[in-house]
This record gives sequence, C-alpha cells and structure tokens, in this order.
Amino acid sequence: MPKKILFYAYRYILLYITIFETVFPQISQAQEADTLKSQILNEVVISASRVKENYLKSATSIELLTLKQMQQSAALSYFDAIENLKGVQLITPSLGFRVYNARGFTNTTNVRFVQLVDGIDNQAPHIGSPIASGIGPTDLDIRQVEMIPGVASALYGMNSLNGLVNLLTLNPFESEGFRFQQKTGVNHLSSPTIDPKIFSETSLRYAKKLSKKWAFKVNFGYQKGYDWIANSTLDLNPMANTSVNLLGKDNIGADYVNSYGNESSNRRTLTFGGKKYVVARTGYFEEEVTYYSINNLKADFSLNYRFKPQHEITYSFKIAQLDNVYQRTNRFRLNDYRLSQNAITYQSPSTQIRAYLTTENTGKSYNIRSMAENIDRSFKSDNIWFTDFTNEYNAQNKAGKSVLDALNLARTQADKSRPQPNTPTFDDLLTKLGDINNWDIGAALRVQSYMLHTEGLTDLSKKLSTTLQKTGFGLLAGFDYRNYIVVPDGNYFINPKESGKNINYWKAGGFVQGSKTFFDEKLKFLLTLRADKNQYFDLRFNPRTSLVYSHNENNHFRLSYQNGYRFPSLFEAFSNINSGGVKRVGGLPIMSQGIFENSYLRKTIDDFTAAVNQDININKLTQNEAIIKNKNLLRKNDYTYLKPEYVNSFEIGYKGYPVGKKLFVDADFYYNVYRNFMAQIEANVPLGTNADSLEFYMYDRNKQARYRLWTNSKTIVRNYGASIELNYNFYKNFSLNVNTSFAKLRNTANNDDFEEAFNTPRWIMNIGLGNAKLTKNIGFGINYKYQEGFLWQSALATGNVPAIHNIDAQFTYYARKQGLQFKMAGTNILNRPYVSFIAGPTVGAFYYLTITADLGKK
Repeated sequence: MPKKILFYAYRYILLYITIFETVFPQISQAQEADTLKSQILNEVVISASRVKENYLKSATSIELLTLKQMQQSAALSYFDAIENLKGVQLITPSLGFRVYNARGFTNTTNVRFVQLVDGIDNQAPHIGSPIASGIGPTDLDIRQVEMIPGVASALYGMNSLNGLVNLLTLNPFESEGFRFQQKTGVNHLSSPTIDPKIFSETSLRYAKKLSKKWAFKVNFGYQKGYDWIANSTLDLNPMANTSVNLLGKDNIGADYVNSYGNESSNRRTLTFGGKKYVVARTGYFEEEVTYYSINNLKADFSLNYRFKPQHEITYSFKIAQLDNVYQRTNRFRLNDYRLSQNAITYQSPSTQIRAYLTTENTGKSYNIRSMAENIDRSFKSDNIWFTDFTNEYNAQNKAGKSVLDALNLARTQADKSRPQPNTPTFDDLLTKLGDINNWDIGAALRVQSYMLHTEGLTDLSKKLSTTLQKTGFGLLAGFDYRNYIVVPDGNYFINPKESGKNINYWKAGGFVQGSKTFFDEKLKFLLTLRADKNQYFDLRFNPRTSLVYSHNENNHFRLSYQNGYRFPSLFEAFSNINSGGVKRVGGLPIMSQGIFENSYLRKTIDDFTAAVNQDININKLTQNEAIIKNKNLLRKNDYTYLKPEYVNSFEIGYKGYPVGKKLFVDADFYYNVYRNFMAQIEANVPLGTNADSLEFYMYDRNKQARYRLWTNSKTIVRNYGASIELNYNFYKNFSLNVNTSFAKLRNTANNDDFEEAFNTPRWIMNIGLGNAKLTKNIGFGINYKYQEGFLWQSALATGNVPAIHNIDAQFTYYARKQGLQFKMAGTNILNRPYVSFIAGPTVGAFYYLTITADLGKK
C-alpha cells in the first residue's frame, strides 16, 4: 500500500480525534462507555462451527456485524454495511444489486460465495447465487450478520469456496411490536447527463406474541429509485485497424464497453483498395436500450410455534418482485422478476431440521446486449448492412473522398433509417424484441426454476452421557439433499435427454464433526469430514481440521486446514443459449459432446486472422499466401468436460486483547491452492468437410460455428493474503476501527493462459470513527475507504479499475421518548465518481435521510 495513503489516513484519524475532544468537552464525564471487551466477550456466533460458540474462540475466521454497528453505519442498509467488514470486496452492478466476495476471484455472479438467511440459502436457482438482498430481511428485521471469509464447504457443502454470509433475523417471541422506517435520498448529483433523482425505501415490521406458544411476524419493504448508469466508452478492440493506421476515434472496428451490437459477432473484415479493414456495426449504448428505474418489492411472514422451552417450529414465506439491472456475463434488465420461498424449520438445543422450496420466474426480463444487436438487425440484416457499407465506400472513394471520410460516409449510408432511441418505433421494438425468447432475433429472458432443499443437524454430544460430556468431547452430524428443477424454455435451457420434460439436477451429502478440549479447555481440536454425491459426478470427500488455543480469557489463536469444492451450478452445467451468433453451452457431456473434440480455440483464430490481415496490408501477400503462412497459429481445443472445482486452504489467526482491555485485534493469514477452476472458453467449429481447407474455413466467419463452453482450467493457482482489524474504544464512547486486507495471486503452475480471473485489489482499507452517545441523543460515524486499483478480466470486458477513495458519514438523533430515530447520512460524500469493475456503472454520491419509528407493542 502506498505510504502516502497511510500517512493521510493517520492525519485523518488524528484530525477528527482532535476536533471532537476540542469541540465537545462538555459531554458528561459520568457517561460510561461500554468497554469493547464486555461487548465482544458476550458475542455468540453459530456459523463458524454450526453450533453456538464464543466469537473469540471460533475455529475459523468469522466477521461479525452487530445490530449496533449496523445502526451506526453510514451505509444505505445493513447489506451495504457488510462492505466495511475486514477482508470484504464489494462490486456494484446496480444500485439494487451488489455482490460481495472475499479472498480473490471476484465476478458479477459469485457462485463461490453462499448467502443464507437464518441458515436458509436464498440463491436464485437458475443463477446459482443470490440477487443481492432480493428476498433477504429488511433493516427492521435484521439481528446480526455473520460472515466466514474463505472456504466453508466442509460444513455447508457446495459453492462456499470463497465464503459465506448468514443473515440472522429477529424472533417474534423476543422482539414484538410495530416498527416503521422511511428512507429518502438523492443520487446523480452533478451528473453531466442526468438530473438528480429521488430514492425512496419504505419498510414495515409487525411482530406479536400471541401466547407462550405462538408468535408471528410480518415484514414489508418497497424500494424505488433510479439506477447508476453504465456508460463507459473504453474501446475493447483498439488494435483492430492498426495495420491501416485507424486508431482512437477513427477505429471503425471499435467495441465500446457499454455499447452493444458492435462485438466480435457484429464485425467483419472487408477489403478496400487491396487492404483489410475490420468494420463493426454501430450498436447502441446501454442507456439507449434499457430503463434505469428501480422498483423492488419484498415481503415475508413467519409463524412460530414454541411447544416447549427451546423447542420451536417455524414456518416462513418470503416473496420479492424486482425491477432493476442485473449482471451475469452480459447485463440484463429485470422486469417483473419474481422470487419466492417457503420454509419450515424445527429447532431445539440439540437438533435442527429444515426444508424449503425456492421458486424463480424471470418475468419480462431481457438481455440488454441482445436487445441492442437485434434492434440493429431488425431494420437491416448483417449481410445487407455490410453490403451497403461496401457499396457506399466504393462510391465515395471513386468520387475522390479520403479513406476516412469514405468510411464515415459509408457508415452513415448503411445506418440510414436505423431506429433512433426515444422514438415510438424504437420503443415498440423494445417491447417486441423483449418478448421474443430467442437471442438470435430477440432478447427475452424466460426462465422458471425451483430449488428444493432439506437438511438436518444434530449435536450428538448433548445426547451422550454426562460423564463423557465432562471430558470436553463433542460430536456433530448433519445431512442435506438438494434438487434443482428447471422448466426448459428452448433458449436458455433445453433437456437433451428427454425433450420437453423438466431438468432435474440433484446432490446429496452429509458431514460428521468431532471436537475435544484439552488442558482445562485451553486447547480445542476439531475434525470434520464431509461427503457429497452429485448425479453426474462420483462421491467426493473433503475434510477440515482446526486447532484453537486460548492462552487466557483475552487471547485466542487458531490454526486450520480445509479442503473445499464445488459442483457446477445449474447454468454452468446445462446452459444452451444462442447469443449474437455465439452459443453458450453447458460443460456436461450431455450438453457439449462433439463440440470439444472438433473445435479450435477462438483466441488462436483471432491471432491467426490478425496475422493474415497484417501480411496482406503491410507485407503485400495475397490472401491465400497469408493464410497458408499463418495456419500454424491455429490450435485445436484441448479442453474437455466439466469436473468439480477444488481448493486446499491453510489459515492461521488471532483474536483478542494483546494490551489492556480497550484494544481488540483480529488478524489472519491464509494460503490457497486451487485446481480445476470452472470458467468459459471460446472455440469455433469449422463447418466445411474438406480437411485440407481447414485454415480457409477459419479465416471466414461464415464458415464457422461459434461456441462459448464451460470447462476447467489446467492451471494450478495459488493465492495468499492477510487481514487485520484494530478496534479501540476511548474517551467517552468514541470508537476507532481500522481494518486492512491484502490479497495476492501467486505465480501459477502448468499455466495454460486460461484460469478464472483474480479480479481483486491487493489492498483494501477501512478507517472508521464514531460515537453512538456523543450526547444523550446524538451519535455520529464516519468511514474512509481505500481500495487499490486492479485488473478486471471477464468475457464482457477487460481493463484496469482505478483506485477508490471514499468517505461515508452519518449523523443520528434519537428522540427516545417518542420512539423515533433520525439518521442523516451519505456515501461517497465528496462525490468522486468511481467504477467497481469494468463494464459496471459509475457510482457517485448518495445522500439520504432515514426516519425510524418504534411504536412499541400493539
């Protein structure tokens, strides 16, 4: 991390401490701060080992966000506040869709990170990851957030390679009454292209204890606003016409990041005057083909039956309808997108059993890229457009125009009568194409999917003899079964085995965890073994072992090794999408058999094509001579069908109070070794049958079938990192929190130039200063965030993400007699626009006021 950053961070801390000690000396000396030690010593977590345990003694790294911390955060919601936890990276595809990750390999659909609500997975089934907090709790119902950075597969099964977050809610038996919250904010200030927009979020919670045995709660949330805009004009194809000296704004083969319809499948190589020119269709910018309005609605209900103390059955129902932008490889507009979940849970001191069904319907959503390119193609096919372009260029060139002028005039003529944004014709096309479920001619996303999950967990040690329990022996066992069900739509998913029937994709597994304490409970040893079976893969085992040494009440050390894995998600396994002339195909043999064996790598085809064009344009070879000269650049696809992805993870850590009782320290170091990374490779299959003409087929786009295939990297990837948090309470309830994390991708072994992109900054730092009781009724908090710039790589766009320097702040006033709380807050308050990843939106300042009313028991 640059020394300058640390220097200014130190000055920032010192400045604010000085100001508050000078300006507020009148605060009563009688106000006693809750010591940090007393707060943390009493914290209990359940996610680290799936049993209740002291936060300080957890067997693995776990980050905790308490209700008090959420209330003191300047973030728009508890979900946003997770960003400031140690080791967390946040990316923002949309104001209504934010994605978290830890310890590297971030992407916009983070299938390696699991999100639970009260232990229930709230992912969208066909995606394999959650739509942010779509069916998550509201701010009024959240009790605590527990996050495990890194591998959690041994206890939680597939997908939890990069981490897990568990959002714990309030129980209506313990938290009754009616609460109301209204947030009103504004964004897009000082934007050169759009006026400021109002944001509103309304939340309600009502909980009632009907008797000693029955209680219920109801939650409602509605969010309305205007999304952040993705409008990058970075050219992803800047070298397309270097051999003819057309660079920058003169590049007629440009592919702007947030302009769609000018990608590889929308480009051709044309010959003018004996030279080769790469020409792209014009395309449309994202803001021209989508709506940025946000209308998100969610509600949930739970009925709790406590038939005897500590024995409880809960039925819950959650539902959400989302209208906002979402991102996978491409960006999508979600319209009337619906998620719902029914769940029933039994819980006692020794046993948990739950079953739930998640239902997903994508409604009237559409693919923004497919929308743009098919609006272009709806008025003129590619063949006609490129013919018109060629004819007009030749005419203008013959009339004496310069090459550049002739090319520009050719585009103008080819685009004549092209639909223009914000016209009735254009709006009609948005509606029409948004309802055609074929991405070669339309843009609709029409998926219906389900996820059925059952699991059980029992603490066998509580059923053992009292004598054995006194020895410090513990035994935990659990099982789970999950089945994904998809209704084939003919575009996104097909059933290759039984046409017309639903796709089923199941896995089952279980684990056993033993623990034993030694030396008067100073040393605790844990050993976990998990086994899982997927219908398309053999039985897999993965272990976890941990040691926790408690030197005394204040200092705790831990050491752990874990093996993690994940099976392919539904999309990675079964996708079958035609998109812009490229078919994305799942990696199971039933989906991609014959393609791997007969295809050539797209990267080598591009290198081959560029070399041929250069030899024609610069070295004056004929086309046939150039093709024959460069044919050895072509490489057969040597990848194959999907296998499970693995990681071996080693970690050491410390939690405690090294000096005194006010300074809390949490530190960890990890080292990971990954194998069989799942990602996509692009490969083309020649359509001709003459083996001697292969290189000529691969120079002609019209003689190739293009694919994007899910497969595994051959690279062994190693990454390591560390993080540390310092939390210090001082002078009349002031609290200073500093955390920083470091992540590094180590040199890879067996490098095949194809591994999942790291997409992670080396350094992330948060510095927060706050006081919940500055006076009797006033609190404040301020947080500075630094994130180092880093390289972002994805199938949609690759480039460097600039460093982020953000300041968030909040000021809270409590009218306790009236049951009211007023919070005035802002994020990125200096309004320094930034992007969190390439192809994502530009995020500016966001200012808001929150009014929370606690109307008590009704």
